[in-house]
Order: sequence, then C-alpha cells, then structure tokens
Amino acid sequence: MPDEDLKPIKVLVVDDSAFSRQTIKTILQKVPNVEIVGVAVNGQDGMRKIINFKPDVVTLDLEMPEMDGFTLLRWVMQERPLPVIVVSSHGDDPTVFKALELGAVDVVIKPTARASRELKEIESDLIRKVVGASSLQLEKLKRSISLLEKRKVINGSDFSGHSEIKMVAVGSSTGGPTALQSILTRLPGNFPSMIVISQHMPRGFTRQFADRMDKLCALYVKEADQGEPIEAGKVLICPGGYHLMFQRLKGKIFVLLKESATSDRYIPSVDIMMKSIAEVYGPRTMGVLLTGMGNDGKEGMLEIKKQGGFTIAESEETAVVFGMPREIILAGGADKIAPLEKIPDEIMKRMKRDEKQNNY
Repeated sequence: MPDEDLKPIKVLVVDDSAFSRQTIKTILQKVPNVEIVGVAVNGQDGMRKIINFKPDVVTLDLEMPEMDGFTLLRWVMQERPLPVIVVSSHGDDPTVFKALELGAVDVVIKPTARASRELKEIESDLIRKVVGASSLQLEKLKRSISLLEKRKVINGSDFSGHSEIKMVAVGSSTGGPTALQSILTRLPGNFPSMIVISQHMPRGFTRQFADRMDKLCALYVKEADQGEPIEAGKVLICPGGYHLMFQRLKGKIFVLLKESATSDRYIPSVDIMMKSIAEVYGPRTMGVLLTGMGNDGKEGMLEIKKQGGFTIAESEETAVVFGMPREIILAGGADKIAPLEKIPDEIMKRMKRDEKQNNY
C-alpha cells in the first residue's frame, strides 16, 4: 500500500456506466494516496475534465456514446500525454489490444455485479495497475510502441534450429503486451526452443492476446491448455487467473495450470512459472524479465541462474516500469542487461552460441 506521505495520485474515471464509475471510485478511494478528481460519462466529457483537473492517471472505457474511448485516447497521446488504463468487459475483443498499441498502458476487467471472488480480483488488479501507472515514463512507452512499426524478423537462415536451451521463460507486467509483441515478432520461425510467458493480465484477455500474437509472429502462439505437451517452436501464454507450471510424466513434460487464489499478489505469477521450469529443465533454461511494477520474477530468475540457466533483464533505458527488472539486477541475478530492442538479438545470440558449442 502506498505511503500516506507521498503526493496523491490524481485519477479521472471515464465510463458511460454509472455502476462502473461508482465501483471504480469505491475501489480506488480505499487507497490513501489515490484521489478521484472527477468522473466523465464519455470521451468529450473526459477531454474537458483532463484539461481542467490535470489527472495523473485515467481509467478509460472504450465503448461510449458521442465520443468513444479510442478518440479520447488518440487525443490524450497527442495533446496531453498521461497514463491511460483501459477498463473493458470484452477480453475477446481485439480492439483492447489496439488500444495498447495506441498508447494505453494496461487493461483491467470492467466491474460488474459478479461473485465476490471475481470482484476481489478486479479490486487488487485495478489498485496495483493504477499505482504502477502513476510511476511509469511515457517516453519509454512511446519508444516501445515505435518498435512495433520497425519489426523485422531476425534472419534464421544460418541457424540449424538446434540449441541446448530448451525453454525460454518470459515475465512481464505493466507495459508488457507491447514489449512482448516487439520481441516475439522478431524471432524466426525455426526458433529451436519453447517459449512460455506469464504476463500480468486478467481472466478473459489472454486468449485474445495469444491469438493476436499468433497472427503477427512467425512462431505459433497460443494460450496454454491443461496437460499440453511441450514442443519446440511454440509459444504458450499463461491464461489469466492461473499460474503456469510443468510436470514430468513417463519421461515427457506437460503443462500444469494451477488456479490462482485471491491472496496471490501477482497473477499469473512469473516466479511460480520460472521456478517450475528451473526444476524441470535446469541449465537448459533461459529467463527473460521485462517491464513491470513490483518484484515478481526475482526469485524465479535467481533459481534459473542457480540451476545454471541464462538470464536476461530489460534495462532501465527502455523499461516502462523498471520495478521487476531492477529487482533482479540489484540481486545480481541478471547475466545480461539489455534495452528492449536488443533482447531478441541477445536471445538468438545465446541460442546460436549453444548450438555452436553443441557441434564440438
């Protein structure tokens, strides 16, 4: 919970649903350092109140009358750059990820009159993301977004497709979807290992995110399924609301999905995923930790390093929120520290190095 002596985080809530506006206000007012400076019923109203109230963070519904969330988001990014968190009930709608490409920093589930467990998840997710968004640097987010326009697949023609690294585990949070897209779209189709990803993202959104990545990447990308076998050249994204683990049965390795608990701080957990991978694959593991608030991934990356695996952390130069990578760097657990645009090359460099060693 934020320190009460810190400067208040001023939040504007933009949503045409009176229930959503009131629920978001009620949730955020529980945080001592958060101040709701206003609410707006559509984009036009939101534009006026951004000018008048100068909020630090905006929560934004995308579907609204008169002026929708996309129009307001474009105006914000051009005229009044500030962190915008999309609030949506449509995890299966690709427009959510279009909003992230336009500059929104994160997404949360739109509150509805649902079971208390789900509302509790929404509450913790919303608070964490609003607090995290208040500290991010928009210039770094814009840099990350600009990489999406320059995506060029790394030439894999000189690569036989064999490597001692059998599993690449990637963890990310705020700013992660854009960072992940910039990395995955550059990896070649003959990538020799499996990639698994835990991105802090709520239930309902990860399948659409995986489908979108699959359309953009040379690799096969999908949301992980319970009991799914491990296969090289495939990318699995942990479903929202679960933790991604692995189990060995009769000499083969399979996906084990564990449902999250309301007490879990990070969902999906990068630490749980990486520790499970390190246990199964040992020195044949690579860990990559990207932008995000908090310390999720620190213990997992340390375990990968302890088992003889290789670890990469995103540098402060590009991390939209430097919290997660900073923690592993300070702990001495990063073998390589690199800006976002260099991480795909660092991953491939390690793959080729292991391939070359394996040929001797």
